[in-house]
Amino acid sequence: MTLSKASLKQKIVTELQAQGFVTSGTHARNAEMAEAIANAVVEEITQNAQVLVTGGSSAGVYKIT
Repeated sequence: MTLSKASLKQKIVTELQAQGFVTSGTHARNAEMAEAIANAVVEEITQNAQVLVTGGSSAGVYKIT
């Protein structure tokens, strides 16, 4: 499964709406905030995430790409 900034943004917007936030309209900026958060989360994960394999011939720490 690949990470998707657009998919994460939509999930954030949906959750904001479920919590009562207004995410559309002339003065609404929540969707832009959701996009910024989604971009930062995806970048952090793709740049720094690692997986630890604890056994077998592939044991070690590997960067997630």
